[in-house]
Amino acid sequence: MAAAKYHSATPPFPRYKEIFTSTTRRSIGGYRVNVCKAKLSESNAKKANLSARKKERIRVPNYGDDGTGGKNIHHISEFLGHPCGIESILNTRALQSYQSLDSNVYRCTLPQLQLLSFEVAPVLDLRVTPSTEDCVVEMLSCKFEGSEVVERQNERFSASMRNCITWETIGTEPFLKVDVKLDLVLEVATLLLLSIFW
Repeated sequence: MAAAKYHSATPPFPRYKEIFTSTTRRSIGGYRVNVCKAKLSESNAKKANLSARKKERIRVPNYGDDGTGGKNIHHISEFLGHPCGIESILNTRALQSYQSLDSNVYRCTLPQLQLLSFEVAPVLDLRVTPSTEDCVVEMLSCKFEGSEVVERQNERFSASMRNCITWETIGTEPFLKVDVKLDLVLEVATLLLLSIFW
């Protein structure tokens, strides 16, 4: 698979981080979302297993030469392994806060949500693993911070997510391919509570 190449700037990558954070980015070939029907399993409590998947192919814009005659060219893998690339993948501008827990693990706190009389702040622990072939983002933990009632829901659900980003060049055009899979296990009482909120 040919790697998409990028022109250097200061910082060492130009506006390519907009690919991950722009709300107006264009996807080529569309995307597909499959949501599996909830399945109830009998244990101490009834639980619903929910699964969703989204695949997307994104054309990478051409921002032009960097003025060096093409001497400073970087592969997308270099961008994704750079701190500014990590920040773009995490979309840190949309977060309330984030901190590094390890060399490739980050705790991301989303802005508080007002749900009826409750304030909820979702907190995600994400592992970002860039390589020369792909970049994988995995959700290690998802918790709600807020009132005692809100935080009790953490014991009644679990979530996992895997986002695999790969790249290819078709002809002369570079593309990113994004494959996201999300799995949720919720106690039915929690599922009903969330449905009331949303």
